Amino acid sequence: MESSSAHEAAALSGLIAHLYDAAMDAALWPGTASRIAQALGSTSTVVKLHADGGQVSLLECTANLLVPERDQAWADDWHRRDLWVERSLAYGMSRIITDEDLVTPEEQARSGFYQEWLPHLDIHHMLGAVFPTAQNAVGVLGIHRPRDAGAYTDQERRHAALILPHLQRALRLGQRFAELSYQHEVALQALDRFDTGAMIVDGACRILHASAMAETLMRECPELVVVRGCLSLHSPMLKDKLSALVHAALETAHGRAAKPGSALLIPRSRRIPLVLEVAPLRPASSVFGEARPAVLVFIRDPEAPLEVARLRDLFGLTRTEAAVAVALGRGQSLDDIATDMGIGIGTARTHLKRILAKTGMHRQAQLVALLVRSITTPAS
Repeated sequence: MESSSAHEAAALSGLIAHLYDAAMDAALWPGTASRIAQALGSTSTVVKLHADGGQVSLLECTANLLVPERDQAWADDWHRRDLWVERSLAYGMSRIITDEDLVTPEEQARSGFYQEWLPHLDIHHMLGAVFPTAQNAVGVLGIHRPRDAGAYTDQERRHAALILPHLQRALRLGQRFAELSYQHEVALQALDRFDTGAMIVDGACRILHASAMAETLMRECPELVVVRGCLSLHSPMLKDKLSALVHAALETAHGRAAKPGSALLIPRSRRIPLVLEVAPLRPASSVFGEARPAVLVFIRDPEAPLEVARLRDLFGLTRTEAAVAVALGRGQSLDDIATDMGIGIGTARTHLKRILAKTGMHRQAQLVALLVRSITTPAS
């Protein structure tokens, strides 16, 4: 008897640990229902959400509760009309109940839920609860076994009562981690869409993340190098300056200095230099200790191309007007543009006047500023 109790305690302890592991790693969630069923001497388990409007979401269930696709609509209807859920809501939130608390034998005999749905799943006895969730829906824990397995005991009720609060917390944690993961992925995808290279580096210039454009610029510019995972520069002077900028930005982020992020030029042979800017990244607070200090590094290419199609869509430019606008954005003079395009200087000036009118600009310098700052190509 003592050995059996120790085995049950170990199984429950292992299950609770698994719930929190699954909250942190969604890949561990499948199979959780089977572990709950096994720990409670049952054959099936379901964890689901009932939202307003009758929408039901199965978060996890044992394989024997799944139905063929041809029967899915029928199963969905019974999930929406789950008699145990309806009665449990009236019984009270987060209260462990069994089918015996909810339905009398007389009701079972005339209930379609008992006569049609449950026999299809080979279940009769139920142990579980309904509980509030962070999704503004009702969470449902249902643990089941066949009629001949016998009703649930008071000890099994106590075991379910022990599991329930941990399941609730694990679901809330899992939702929070999922939200944070989504926000993280959105932020990284946003960085990848910039035409400006973006990196996150720590105090030692170790690269924690690099956008697709940053990786492209590092490959194309020999002056930019990565040494054992750290951003560096070939020139010792520039390397020292980068290190100084990173440390200054870290001091600013921690409120120990008021100096804003600074920039430096990265030379390129026969090309306009890249612009590297270091900006503070405010650390997130944590009860588990100080977050890893880091800063943002932006790398801009002044020669980044402008996209003709986007100019045409935004301002209604003709193909030729857009080509002239692109050349202006690259810093070419009207004389050079006319020569390259094989048109007269008068025709080039006419195109410029039309471009100014369509963009709402009054001077060529304003137009170039608009093109350079607003119409650069996002990374694909």
